Amino acid sequence: MEPLDFTDLPKEALLLIDSAPIIYVLEDHPQFGPRFAPLFATHAEARLRFAVTTITVAEVLVGPLRARDDALAQRYRTVLESWQLVPVDLDIAASAARLRAALRLGLGDAVQAASALAINAAALVTCERDFSRPRSLRIIS
Repeated sequence: MEPLDFTDLPKEALLLIDSAPIIYVLEDHPQFGPRFAPLFATHAEARLRFAVTTITVAEVLVGPLRARDDALAQRYRTVLESWQLVPVDLDIAASAARLRAALRLGLGDAVQAASALAINAAALVTCERDFSRPRSLRIIS
């Protein structure tokens, strides 16, 4: 699988990162890890800014906590807290409901899309193949 092409994004563009790309890179997934790794390398060079929802934080922490590795969970949390955190508030919930109604998105996808729109993200980075694209939001997948 080819790495993502995100070369057209402006320097310091803000991206909302869904759970799966983070987990694939952290767990060195053989198929999807290499696809998303260059994006994280570019972020490490301070050429992109990342945001995550509080739901993404919860999803990313499940693996280390399930393995009873509290130290690893804390390291993941420290990294995620260094990115812009987007809490799911009433406005995002209402926007997600509108997206679900209009585009028949699942709740998780709708919350991620609504969150990206709320922070004016340049794109939503996800691994969802069936993501119905809101016209006002770029999807990098």
